[in-house]
Amino acid sequence: MKRALLALLLLAGCASSPAPSGAQVAAARLQQTVVPGVTTKAQLLTAFGPTKNVVFDSGYEAWVYQSPAGGGRFTEFVVLINPAGIVTKARTREAAQP
Repeated sequence: MKRALLALLLLAGCASSPAPSGAQVAAARLQQTVVPGVTTKAQLLTAFGPTKNVVFDSGYEAWVYQSPAGGGRFTEFVVLINPAGIVTKARTREAAQP
């Protein structure tokens, strides 16, 4: 579990490019839809479609969605999904200032 969380943080920290690297979804919609411990992988796919993701040997997955933040910048929304297919954590990373 700790390795998966560390990998999630590294994934979020490495994604500093202003170009979109995941499916684009409005931030408010993501925050309303994604509930750790409740939302499933299938629900994410139905609501937002496929996106950039990383699958770990442990069975955990990290999915990255992006929301336009103006000025060509994007806010990242990273979701950690456990091996049972349920969202374990979600983290927002604000767009970097130009």
